[in-house]
Amino acid sequence: MQRKTFIRTLATMAAAAALPLAAQAQTVKLTLGHGAAPGNPRHEASVRFAEVLKAKTNGRFEVQVAPSAQLGDDAAMVTALRTGALDMSANSQGAVANAVPEYAAFGMPFLFSNAAAAFKLLDGPLGKELADKSAEKGLIALGFWDNGIRQMTNSKRPITKVEDLKGLKMRTPPDTVLVEIMQALGAEAQQIKFAELYVALQQGVVDGQENPVVNFYASKLYEVQKNLALTNHQFQMTPFLMSKRSWDKLSDADKKAVQEAAAEATALQRKLSQEADDKLLADLKAKGVQVTTVDKAAFAKATAPVTAKWVGGPIGPYVKKVVGASQAQ
Repeated sequence: MQRKTFIRTLATMAAAAALPLAAQAQTVKLTLGHGAAPGNPRHEASVRFAEVLKAKTNGRFEVQVAPSAQLGDDAAMVTALRTGALDMSANSQGAVANAVPEYAAFGMPFLFSNAAAAFKLLDGPLGKELADKSAEKGLIALGFWDNGIRQMTNSKRPITKVEDLKGLKMRTPPDTVLVEIMQALGAEAQQIKFAELYVALQQGVVDGQENPVVNFYASKLYEVQKNLALTNHQFQMTPFLMSKRSWDKLSDADKKAVQEAAAEATALQRKLSQEADDKLLADLKAKGVQVTTVDKAAFAKATAPVTAKWVGGPIGPYVKKVVGASQAQ
């Protein structure tokens, strides 16, 4: 009798394993990794996604959010998504571009003066095309979040014109487009890990750096950098992604719930990012940081060869469409 019961149990388990996740009665557990710290809009939106999805599925779905690169850096998480080792990630434009090169199109120099202009394109046909290309590489794009418009800071002088950058040693992350932007503006680009940036600036290893205002503020770089130029030289998104392997296990109803929860999280993340920028600029001025604006036309002209190079490259057709749509706004 015990043997028959055991066989029936095995058969039941095998049948359940063959069903889509939605058809199984037990709780479905997903893991969502990202590199931001708690309190960052990326984390707050990830938590909101988990809460909304749980509510929409009557508690069947539990999403564990792992912040602060607990599961590895963005590049490692992209690899894990593609293999199915990780279910979800709020990742970075540069890391995802290594798998889906078309993401780099949105990082062309001086393409967007604000994030809203970029989202107007990402929420339309160009974003749909990007999502389709992502799916071909095992990544389901659930939303495009805001990773900020990048600004420049330095310890030498205020920046208002292109000539002010000449000879400055500027730190960049390992991003080809950013390196090319700095070189086109006459600066010397040096790659330094973000974790080592504060000390490098403090000791004069480099004169300046570029980052969204929220990163500049959170890492207290204003203590060693008193000149902030609102250059708006590059927009970066945070692709909110799900592994296609995890996605394909979902029923149509649960896919719909995931998409609806992702839409709520996307709206929240973009809102929090915008509010953070407005508040932080005021705080930085109060801390003695001199904030300047630049001659955007002159900066755009100086970096035009960077865009031209990418238009002529492997993803040129898509870059051309993104640039054209941006200019038409």
